[in-house]
Amino acid sequence: MAAPFFKKKDTQDKPVKPGMVQKVQLDELPPEDSDSYEKADSAPGLVSVGKAQLDKKSLDLVFAVEQMIQARAHAETNNHELQDRLNHSSSHVERLGRDLKNLNKVIEEREKSILELEHKLVEKNLKVDQVLEDYRELHTTLSGEMDELKSTIDLEQQKYANLVQKHNDAISEKLKRMNELEEKIGRLETENSHLKQKYDTVRQEKTYLSSMISDFTNRMTVPFGGSTPPAERNDSNGDT
Repeated sequence: MAAPFFKKKDTQDKPVKPGMVQKVQLDELPPEDSDSYEKADSAPGLVSVGKAQLDKKSLDLVFAVEQMIQARAHAETNNHELQDRLNHSSSHVERLGRDLKNLNKVIEEREKSILELEHKLVEKNLKVDQVLEDYRELHTTLSGEMDELKSTIDLEQQKYANLVQKHNDAISEKLKRMNELEEKIGRLETENSHLKQKYDTVRQEKTYLSSMISDFTNRMTVPFGGSTPPAERNDSNGDT
């Protein structure tokens, strides 16, 4: 990873000589053993000790090696940072995955609850529809019965009105008849009183006549010059 960074930076900063490019390419090849890494790590010390004794090409090569080492260190640092970020992202992704699974479970439970509620709602709607249908049928039946009852009530009211009219007529006729009878009774009582008076008069006259006839008879049956005892006279009057 350090070699491309070095090539890009080096080509932008200054022109590269042909001989120097070959040396840099040779230096970019991977070391065969651990001794080459030790030699590369000890290069800054050699540069600081004998930098004044080297020529310009050697200085460029040393400078290029230092840049490669710095780029490698920077790349390793970036790699560690990226690895940390990747680990953090992986843990965050795992946590999000767990949250997603939990949310999916919650969603499934909510969907089951919603389906159950929908099923209950459908059952309640069916019950409500059945109740409404029963209510409509009952309302229709009761409406028919109410119409029949209204017709019956109207007929009975007419009959009652006729009966009341007849009753009133009968009462009127009865009152009229009673008035007539009272007048007739009054007349009969008057006539009866007149007849009673006549009867009393006739009885008195009859009594008077009877007494006269009795006296006349007694006088005719008694001998002249004789006297009739009072008892016989009374008996004769009673017989008469």
